[in-house]
Order: sequence, then C-alpha cells, then structure tokens
Amino acid sequence: MITKRKKWHLKDAKNRFTEVIRRAKEEGPQTITEYGKDSFVVLSAEDYKKLEPSDTSLVTFFRNSPLANSGVDLSRDKSFGRDFEL
Repeated sequence: MITKRKKWHLKDAKNRFTEVIRRAKEEGPQTITEYGKDSFVVLSAEDYKKLEPSDTSLVTFFRNSPLANSGVDLSRDKSFGRDFEL
C-alpha cells in the first residue's frame, strides 16, 4: 500500500523525480527538504496557474461584479466631505 507523502528529502526527490511529479499532479504540491528545512515545492501546471496574478484590474473586477447590475450605487461621491472647525 502506498501512503500519501507530501515531503521528500532532496536526495529521494532526485532519485524518484518521476514519482514526485506524478504525485504533484495527482495529490497536490510536493515539498522537498534540504538539510531538514523546506526548500522547494513541486506544483502541477494547473496549481501554478491558480497562483499567477490575474490581468483583471480592481476597477474591471468591480464593474463585472454582480453588485454592478444589482442596483447598488458604485459611483464615487465627488464632494469634499463636511465642514468642521479646528
């Protein structure tokens, strides 16, 4: 029976590279340790794409959000606020 293993010593990862890659694809990120410390993480391309920044700007995100079409007023108040004494 093969148990899930998410941490690999560097030497073992080099010797069993194909298995590390397969497990990254099937089970998720695989951590490789060096001198007892986490040093590297092997990710599938699918997991990596989830980490890449989106090209969507914050303005575009809000314009395309469900709130934009729900009647919620997302326009900016152009006033300078209220008067007060110091």
